[in-house]
Amino acid sequence: MTTPAAPEPVERPGSRTAGALALLRGLGAERIPHPGGTLLAHLVRVEALLASWGARPELRLAGLCHAAYGTDGFATALLPVGRRADLAAVIGDGAEAIAYLYAGCDRSASYPLLTAGTAAFRDRFTGRVHSPDPGVRRDFAELTAANELDLARTDPAFRSAYGPDLRELFDRWRGLLSGPALRECRAVLADA
Repeated sequence: MTTPAAPEPVERPGSRTAGALALLRGLGAERIPHPGGTLLAHLVRVEALLASWGARPELRLAGLCHAAYGTDGFATALLPVGRRADLAAVIGDGAEAIAYLYAGCDRSASYPLLTAGTAAFRDRFTGRVHSPDPGVRRDFAELTAANELDLARTDPAFRSAYGPDLRELFDRWRGLLSGPALRECRAVLADA
C-alpha cells in the first residue's frame, strides 16, 4: 500500500492553520521520525483526511495538532501539557480542547466505553475520569479514525498487527463516526 501524498494545508497568512504549521515546525515536528516519514507529514495527512470527510475547521486544526502533547500511542511530546495556553493561542480554545482530549486519552480505559450512554473517559495526564458529551465523543472518534487510518496506510506492519482490532473498534464506534469516515475505515481495513 502506497503512502498517499497529502496536500499541505492552505496557509493563508495569519490563518490559524498557518500559525499551527509554523508552531509545529518551530517545535521540530518535521525532524521527528514517524511512520510514513516525519511527525509533521503525518499530522498534515491527518488534517487532510479530516478535510476530505468534511470536518469543520476546529476539528481539522485539532487533527493537525493532535500529537502536540504526545499520545497514549506516541510518547514524543512537542509541548508539555503545562503549555496548553500556548497551543490554544495559536489554534483556538476549542481546537486545543479536542487536541488535549485526544492526547490525554488512556486508550485501554476509554475505548471500550466510548459509546456507552455515560462513557467513562480517563485522562492519562491527570487520572480524572469523566463522561464527554456525545458531540465531543464524535470529534474524538473521528480524529482517532483519521489518525489510525493514516498509520494503517503508511505502515504495512502496523496495518497487519492492528488492522483487525481497528476494524472491530470502528465498527463498534459506527454511531459516532461520520459516513465518510466509516466508509474510509471499511475501505482501508477491509482485508486487514
